Amino acid sequence: MSTTSLRNSQLEAFDRLLTIMDELREQCPWDRKQTLDSLRHLTIEETFELSDAILDNDLEEIKKELGDILLHIVFYSKIASEINAFEIGNVIHSLCDKLVSRHPHIYGDTEANDEEAVKQNWEKIKLKEKGNQSVLGGVPRSLPALIKAMRIQEKARGVGFDWEEKSQVWEKVEEEMQEFKAEFDATSDKKVDAEKATGEFGDLLFSLINYARFVDINPEDALEKTNRKFIQRFQYLESAAKKSGKKIGEMTLDEMDVFWNEAKNQ
Repeated sequence: MSTTSLRNSQLEAFDRLLTIMDELREQCPWDRKQTLDSLRHLTIEETFELSDAILDNDLEEIKKELGDILLHIVFYSKIASEINAFEIGNVIHSLCDKLVSRHPHIYGDTEANDEEAVKQNWEKIKLKEKGNQSVLGGVPRSLPALIKAMRIQEKARGVGFDWEEKSQVWEKVEEEMQEFKAEFDATSDKKVDAEKATGEFGDLLFSLINYARFVDINPEDALEKTNRKFIQRFQYLESAAKKSGKKIGEMTLDEMDVFWNEAKNQ
């Protein structure tokens, strides 16, 4: 298929979606009832489902989940058009304008010869566009804490506020580890100051996320992979225990460790 034919096919597909959305909004009781607020939690759910599909590297499922998210974008725009706020064309043109303005090294005379320069230009332009008083003003308040830490660090780096060498970041990790240990020494019977220990633990996590960034590890992905690995091994333990006629809640830790070690070798 030629480039022109492919583009025409894509435009036809999008036109078909818009037509179906119009019909559903007019004829389907459920679709008629939806509002911007009622769709919000469903959109969040769809986003997490897309995330699962990406982690599973399931391309067919990724295609389906992208379709669901595209439906939501069209749905929000349809609802907004009914109150004369905006419509899907406005959404798309606004996005195109933003992409052009934030890529002056492509559409203007700014130079950016590497990825880091592109990111720094992007953050500076965003800061100017939104009128934020802080570089960190664009970080959503409701982001999960681990992802928020990543975005905070990335935005600070975007304006040049960052460590120079990964060895410096690792020194900070070790420093925070010692400070946490001082507040929560596992070998001591001294009562732990929960508030201080929580603060030091947060500092330790923040420094580890920082180091992960320096060695090109996405900490969210890394933790999720470990979560999935634990789930897989624990479910093997449950299944193996059941097959052997044992109830997992009545087994000793040593008995469970036998199956756990088997799971690690699967």
